[in-house]
Amino acid sequence: MWKVVAGLIAGSMALCAAQAQEVVPAARDGTPPITLVAADMRAGQDLSGPWHRGIDPYRDGLAGFHGGDPGLSSRRYADLDIAATERNDGGALFEQDLARGPVVTLPSSWLTEAPELRHYQGLVWYQRHFDTAKQPGKRYLLRFGAANYAAYVYVNGAKVGEHRGGFTPFTFDVTDRLRDGDNQITVGVDSQRSDADVPPPVTDWETYGGITREIRLIAVPATFIDDAWVRLERDGNIHASGRLEGAQAAGMAVKVTIAGLSVPLSARSDASGHWEASAPVPANLERWSPERPRLYDVTVAAGEDRLTDRIGFRTVAVDGDRILLNGKPIFLRGISIHEEEFGADPTRAITPAAARALLTEAKEGLNGNFVRLAHYPHSEVMTRMADRLGLLVWSEIPVYWRVAFDNPATLADARTMLAENIRRDRNRAAIILWSVGNETPVSDARNHFLRTLAGDVRRLDDTRLVTAALLSHREKRGGADTVVIDDPLIPALDVMAVNAYNGWYSDDRLADLPALRWTSAYDKPLIFSELGAGAKAGYHDPAGTHKFSEEFQAEYYRQTLKMAEKVPHLRGMSPWILKDFRSPRRQHPVYQQGWNRKGLESETGQRKQAFSVLADQYRRWAEAPPDPVE
Repeated sequence: MWKVVAGLIAGSMALCAAQAQEVVPAARDGTPPITLVAADMRAGQDLSGPWHRGIDPYRDGLAGFHGGDPGLSSRRYADLDIAATERNDGGALFEQDLARGPVVTLPSSWLTEAPELRHYQGLVWYQRHFDTAKQPGKRYLLRFGAANYAAYVYVNGAKVGEHRGGFTPFTFDVTDRLRDGDNQITVGVDSQRSDADVPPPVTDWETYGGITREIRLIAVPATFIDDAWVRLERDGNIHASGRLEGAQAAGMAVKVTIAGLSVPLSARSDASGHWEASAPVPANLERWSPERPRLYDVTVAAGEDRLTDRIGFRTVAVDGDRILLNGKPIFLRGISIHEEEFGADPTRAITPAAARALLTEAKEGLNGNFVRLAHYPHSEVMTRMADRLGLLVWSEIPVYWRVAFDNPATLADARTMLAENIRRDRNRAAIILWSVGNETPVSDARNHFLRTLAGDVRRLDDTRLVTAALLSHREKRGGADTVVIDDPLIPALDVMAVNAYNGWYSDDRLADLPALRWTSAYDKPLIFSELGAGAKAGYHDPAGTHKFSEEFQAEYYRQTLKMAEKVPHLRGMSPWILKDFRSPRRQHPVYQQGWNRKGLESETGQRKQAFSVLADQYRRWAEAPPDPVE
């Protein structure tokens, strides 16, 4: 019998979509959020491609030097032709002109657009023109996959909205701002963060400021399907719920069709546009799994709107210290990945080809079934590719290290980011874990902060598991070195996770690692969310004693994997990390040069010795998963 942990039991299986929506706060300007679920599956006008760019290190385009609105000479978003104005009026004064600025191709990050911007942190403006022909009765939604970190969006000289958080999508209704024919769009993107932001300024990865994901203009009916979530519940039913947006949202008929399955899913929206339906699972349903990642074509119809998606159906739960996928125990053979494509000069532009290259190395190269997409929500291109390839996913928001846990505004931003991430991706069968934090120091304020996020997860998605990468401590027990996992957050989680770097960030001899004991008083599954050692590809030390040599990294993996086989409750791992990634904090002039070298491959995909060590172990564990006991 499944023993679903207390938090999941407390979350009613009958939780309606309206309740789930209530946890999502509005934007700071009070604008209700638009989800536009499966936006990448809707027809639309792609606004990626060539844009003009201009830097604004003093944020002159946001405010005048005495405060207030910027003067016309500094107004990057002004709807006028500056060059023509200067030709016609010799006395006109402008101190910028985006239309004559450098041309760059979006999505990308400005650190790769020009050498002088390699470490620039601040405000950059982007602008382009596009043509459109407005259709009567249509609403026009401007959707950004992500912009890092704060974005200020203007259409034809008028502000349409702003967004904070560099990794989640945002959408603005620009129907009243568009005109037939030529339109101007201007976006200010500010990469600089404060201690009150999520994440704070100090991290261990590259910031990649800019518009790093797709920009699209999407036309929808006046009343449209804003949200739709179709899933297999643990109660044996297929459940669907969502929300309609528009003047006719109340009392509208909604029908969900799953190709190849006879599932009667029909509903009528309530006064606020929310709807839900459920039906028993048909006998011919094929459940999604890493071995056979079956996806179904799903259509949601309401009024004049049709929404399509490709969705897999599976269940995930915990039973004591086991993780169950489709009711059967599973061991997670994983790897961590940053959102950074292979190459000597990555710019965080994740195309389907880039996502496939990364995830194929995890599944086929390492014999894995699991990836931790760290340390922030990755592109939906990645999560869709995981669905297609059959890789289970840990998804997280960047509540990382030194977060201002006692700041209500910081918590509000984290809650918004979490909700945006879940609402975007909860139709992805691959995702089984939502994580609410990484290596955060214990305090009362931190505990309240993370418990609030864990509660939000359960209200927004009670079909998946909640986790966090926790800290642990060492002590002597019975004369043996013992790692104790006793974080006070654990009761709020379904799965414990810890980052283990013994032998790299400690003085332990590698040969002593298998004797290191691990213990916890909690009867819950444990994941090693990180473990690893650095190595520069091509640097060798035959003795294997020098850190940063391939030999040391390979031996670290051999001994750490021996240790792992003895760790009680261990049900998976996602070592750190698939490939070397940019990190400005890593500046050793010989071994690092601005790269974190813990990758099992170099930034260009050269496999290090440790790659085969882990791949061979995963091949053995695929046949006979470890079942350690204390």
